[in-house]
Amino acid sequence: MKRLAMTAAALTGLAPVAATADTYIATNWLAPVHILNEQPYQRFAEDIAADTDGDIAFEVYSSESLVPAASTMQGIRDGVAVLGVVYPGYSPSELPVNNVLNDLVFTSDDAMAAALAYTEVGLTNESVRQEWRDNGGIFVGGYATPVYNFVCMGAVRSAADAQGLKIRTAGGAQTDWVESLGGVPVSVPIGDVYSGLSRGSLDCTLTDPTNLDKGNKFWEVAQTVTTLPMGVVIGATYVLNPAFWQGLSEEQRGTLLDHMALGIARTQVTYAADVEAALEGSRERGLEIIEPEADLVSALDTFQTDFVEGLPQASVDTRGVADPSELIDAFLAAQDAWKEKLAGIDRTDPEAVAELIRSDIFGQLDLATFGM
Repeated sequence: MKRLAMTAAALTGLAPVAATADTYIATNWLAPVHILNEQPYQRFAEDIAADTDGDIAFEVYSSESLVPAASTMQGIRDGVAVLGVVYPGYSPSELPVNNVLNDLVFTSDDAMAAALAYTEVGLTNESVRQEWRDNGGIFVGGYATPVYNFVCMGAVRSAADAQGLKIRTAGGAQTDWVESLGGVPVSVPIGDVYSGLSRGSLDCTLTDPTNLDKGNKFWEVAQTVTTLPMGVVIGATYVLNPAFWQGLSEEQRGTLLDHMALGIARTQVTYAADVEAALEGSRERGLEIIEPEADLVSALDTFQTDFVEGLPQASVDTRGVADPSELIDAFLAAQDAWKEKLAGIDRTDPEAVAELIRSDIFGQLDLATFGM
């Protein structure tokens, strides 16, 4: 395999770079201990270097130390890094088709199925593949955050309980949903939610449960969690620089994909385990874990049904894409199919999940032509 040493030309975007003669550069804007860095990057880098005797090795730059989160796609395109994690929401004008899917997953209630559906669709749907190519990258696999819940100061059991509450949202469908309940959506950075809850400027936040005990530590101030499944957030776990990929042999490409399958699996399995740990720890700390009442569940179902029906036209109007109806249908079908496939394995076993990714997604690729 051709090794590309770091040069001034590489740093200006003329070639993909290696940190040394033997180690390639990967960029991850999250902290090394974050699940989306630790599992698919830190452990991945260790494993693939050991498995290939250093023939394929990565040095991971974390916490935006190489490029900012919003510039990761450009950094991969220009060869500053050969591998990176990309969140399409940071590049709405460059990745509008991917952002249609990120809108759609407000309706998802299974994070692992959503992640694997996004991985499959990203590798097989031509409009999604072309969008990554147009931006100078090769999409290889995706992630999904845990399903969002209400974390509140008071109890939200029914739809009526949400009326008038100041609820932090991340915009988009979350905002419309809160408004449909008669709540007051509030847009503040996630880092300001803890103080907002403690001071009373916020009554609730929509968040994935891992924020209860990790990072933001919401369980220190919140009093309740309502386990209403209000979608996930998706992104690209692995985006490759094309010149790097094309410089690998077919055998090396297969090895890389084998380890990436495990990285994706570990990420989703760890997310799920951490959700369970956060909820159990919250119970132990005295937070009330609330099952939503039927009217709140029904209100969400109605909103999500209407949302999906209106999404194609909304995407045309706001994102400027061609009618994405077929893409939406393909994703929803893939997500349902992955729920069925995952029901047949141990979802807590990363190796079992990885083997399913290898056989049913990566195993369907022609390594001689994919990404060329």
